[in-house]
Amino acid sequence: MSYDRTARLDADFDTAVTAVRKALADQGFGILTEIDVKATLAAKLGHDMEDYLILGACNPSLAHQALEADRSIGLLLPCNVVVRRDGDTTLVQALDPGTMVTLTGLDTLKPVADEATARLDAALSALAAT
Repeated sequence: MSYDRTARLDADFDTAVTAVRKALADQGFGILTEIDVKATLAAKLGHDMEDYLILGACNPSLAHQALEADRSIGLLLPCNVVVRRDGDTTLVQALDPGTMVTLTGLDTLKPVADEATARLDAALSALAAT
């Protein structure tokens, strides 16, 4: 089962991160959390890896609807969006919101997942022009 929505950008990492923030904001997502995996692993383990950033994206209206349908859905929120270097390109990957429906088996989450998918896909499509 595929659980991601992915775009590959011919952009450097910093340019891609800026573009991702804008594309998500344009679709109503704010960034609640940010984890610099590269810096964390370097500081804690002395491990060097490629640029790797996890953004915790949230659309408040959609989060509210999901939480009204299932209070435990917070385990899957916010929507993680990963920006990472992959060779000469930068990958942007978002957790497929349909995963909420698949994991919970709750059909009441389907409209929320569909709307979140449409918004994430629009953000990823906007990145293709980057």
